[in-house]
Amino acid sequence: MKIHEYQGKALLKEFGVTVPRGIVAKTPEEAESAAKELGTDVVVVKAQIHAGGRGKGGGVKLAKSPEEAKQIASEMLGMQLVTHQTGPEGREVKTLLIEEGLPIDKEFYLGITLDRVTGRDVFMASSEGGMDIEKVAEETPDLIVKETIDPSVGFQAFQARKLAFGIGIPPHLVNQAAKFMLALYKAYQSSDASLFEINPFLLTKDDRLIALDAKVNFDDNAMFRHKDYAELRDLNEEEPLEIEASKYDLNYIKLDGNIGCMVNGAGLAMATMDIIKLHGGEPANFLDVGGGASQERVEQAFRILLSDENVKAVLINIFGGIVRTDMVANGVVAAAKNLGVSIPIVARLEGTNVEEGRRVLAESGIGIITAEGMTDAAQKVVAAAA
Repeated sequence: MKIHEYQGKALLKEFGVTVPRGIVAKTPEEAESAAKELGTDVVVVKAQIHAGGRGKGGGVKLAKSPEEAKQIASEMLGMQLVTHQTGPEGREVKTLLIEEGLPIDKEFYLGITLDRVTGRDVFMASSEGGMDIEKVAEETPDLIVKETIDPSVGFQAFQARKLAFGIGIPPHLVNQAAKFMLALYKAYQSSDASLFEINPFLLTKDDRLIALDAKVNFDDNAMFRHKDYAELRDLNEEEPLEIEASKYDLNYIKLDGNIGCMVNGAGLAMATMDIIKLHGGEPANFLDVGGGASQERVEQAFRILLSDENVKAVLINIFGGIVRTDMVANGVVAAAKNLGVSIPIVARLEGTNVEEGRRVLAESGIGIITAEGMTDAAQKVVAAAA
């Protein structure tokens, strides 16, 4: 689950991480009032969307007076902000963060996430703050220093100091930087986050170290331990079909292709998308109905999948280990009839009760194309979508 910058900074502040003074605004008048209250010569007007690269898209601007802050806010609120992470459709700006202007000396980068290779959290730091960390990793990977965290002892002070020296923090500020990093790790661990990213991590001309930006992602699997975080969720920032799928415990992610995929099991879903691309097609989604899906869930999954207007053909790829293929077939047939499906459907069924499942599809009267094996299924659905 992603949250906005202002929400992430409020969380960090609770754990002793230094952040700028800032006020949330949802109208131009509130932006003007916030600028007056902050009382600095310059304020920063920042669009709040779940995407990086806001500055390049016109979502971060300086205002030298409360009146200018109001003008910028009136232009920013309601705009479709397009960045390299939003896609061409962009995101509508509904909330702004008005922050105090700070005397910038140097920008660094800090990040904590799970390293799936080692199976441990890793704390990353770089002297190249304010840039896309992916670009730094690709072009100058030696500028990123890392410390792997032993879960039995956690992130240690000596590791924090090592990172601080490694990215060029002035020696007289290394202990201050270490304290900042230790607080950041405590916030990360306590909140069951999957990503904390401070970019930029700011050194001011008056020797302060501040989180100028904050990107916070929570691990969905741990949300049962943090019921209070549910109110931080902004549904306006999420794909409507993904929100709908979550109501039925379906794992659905919308993609840019035109072949809808309904599969049981994440591994089989990934393999299905791969083989579609191998044969020249583009998957429109990742949809895992789960190993023990009921007929109702299958029906709802099919309805959500077909709600994507870009879908031109559907591939149903089911391996009945726990789930019965005849139950899936009944759900698909019911959904197809209820929704009046007019696009081609290709089905590959294997496993428990497969003969009965194939019979249900064959006698459905909705012209489902059957396939033998994944290669045959992929070739047929790619041809049907074309």
